[in-house]
Amino acid sequence: MSFTEISVIFFTASIFAILAKTIKQPLLIGYIFAGLLLGALGLSGNIHSFESLSQLGIALLLFLLGLEMNLSEVHLIGKVAFITGVTQILVTTFFGFILSTLFGFDRLPSLYIAAALSFSSTIIVIKLLSEKKDLNSLYGKISIGFLLVQDLFAILILIFLSGLKAGTNPDFMNFATLFLRAIVLLVLVWILAKKIFPIFIEKYVAGSGELLFVTSIAWALGFAAFVAGPMGFSVEIGGFLAGLSLSTLPEHYQIASKTKPLRDFFLIIFFLLLGSKLVISSASLLLMPTALVLSFYVLVSHTVILFVILGFLGFRKRTSFLVGLTVAQISEFSIILVAIGLSLGHITGPIVSLITMVGIITMTISTYLILGSENLYERFKHKLSIFERKFPKELSIPMHFELENHIVLVGCDRTGKSILSYLVRKNLKIVVIDFNPSVYSKLCEQKIPVILGDVNDSDVADFASIREAGLVISTIGNFNDNIRLLAELDSQKQTVVIVASTRSEALRLYERGASYVIVPEFLAGEHLKHLLIHFKGFYAKFKKIGRRQHEKLING
Repeated sequence: MSFTEISVIFFTASIFAILAKTIKQPLLIGYIFAGLLLGALGLSGNIHSFESLSQLGIALLLFLLGLEMNLSEVHLIGKVAFITGVTQILVTTFFGFILSTLFGFDRLPSLYIAAALSFSSTIIVIKLLSEKKDLNSLYGKISIGFLLVQDLFAILILIFLSGLKAGTNPDFMNFATLFLRAIVLLVLVWILAKKIFPIFIEKYVAGSGELLFVTSIAWALGFAAFVAGPMGFSVEIGGFLAGLSLSTLPEHYQIASKTKPLRDFFLIIFFLLLGSKLVISSASLLLMPTALVLSFYVLVSHTVILFVILGFLGFRKRTSFLVGLTVAQISEFSIILVAIGLSLGHITGPIVSLITMVGIITMTISTYLILGSENLYERFKHKLSIFERKFPKELSIPMHFELENHIVLVGCDRTGKSILSYLVRKNLKIVVIDFNPSVYSKLCEQKIPVILGDVNDSDVADFASIREAGLVISTIGNFNDNIRLLAELDSQKQTVVIVASTRSEALRLYERGASYVIVPEFLAGEHLKHLLIHFKGFYAKFKKIGRRQHEKLING
């Protein structure tokens, strides 16, 4: 391939990526359509010379997933994420299998299609929730936990499939051999992660950012080749396990930040290839009606199943609805899954094209659904009450007094925790609003009035009688949430204290009616200046108050 041809391919990819960003779509949609155009122009043969490079993109994608998946934190997912994740996968796969067989697909291809339809995109959801500043909301936390459960299931499926050799039938001996190889591989990864890498990286690599990057990439690709060769799995699984073996290192965030640009470059090639293959397959257009039906199934089933499960678990209709809309698309794992199925000879090229089309359709539509989820909820909320328990657990707080002229504390982690202990000691009338289930459980045990939910949910605000409160303290630090909170309050009658992240945000919050805004970086400087004035040159006093603070930090 000539330099000019490479330039044309990446120039086309950049143009379509810009168009995708302009219409608020994931960039990968732009890359797929760029490949579609290049295939239509007869340049797909040139793109296919990049085939091995696209495999690097997938290996690095899974390397980063393994790197960012700290298994010691899996127990923090909670039963809500586990129940929703497992139930949604099972139900969607079951009905997806029936739907696929009705379209005339054989059992094994139907199983691949059904499994591909059951996963949601972690990358897209995290990106869009981050843009909306909703990653730390209640529905955002549930969505991320749910997606982590899905990712774990997807990895297990990929490990199983990658252990099968192309053209072989999955009989008992294959299963037994696969299981033993997987155990050996996982034990090896555990030994490397716990016993070898912490010492090796600290001694030889950690001092140089460039060396850390080169060594990490070399390990990712080398271990992936080993897993795909002697161990008989796939390059993708090798990449994931390579990342997992480095996930316990203190430098894993640094490795991830340096690796992401390289991963994105190779993933561009992967999605360009996918788009070009849609043109190559003559059956692609014939599959469009099927793709539309399956896309509708994904959009509806993901939303409704999550809505029903979370309603049954006691969450309010707003939380359930927003989680359901957030995960109403298929995943990049879905495409990887069918790509492995194709390499094993279990499915044919048109099915890969079918799942790719479903991916384009669902990712495109769900992006707009996520960005407009609040407006959609306001439009349909009166019709959603049948899915909500009479007494949702988000609003089940023990209170034995009239809520008037009380104190509402929004957020009870870190800053809020210190404030709460003071308010409790003074026996003041308080209500806490927090989205963290563990905080909610602890406060319930202490008989402190608490509401599990988002303060921007009008029902939660009403239940806390926030408009009748004498003092509202928000420690959440999310600018958009605090702006919405101020819009609900009467700044002429109520005192509102808010924590802001930056000086510019503090100024805007004052303009919107905040009574007092705490800016940590400004407050830290003022506090230090106050201490210097108070100590009058006796700097040894810093040691005395430092010891006191150290004890407080230890005791929480």
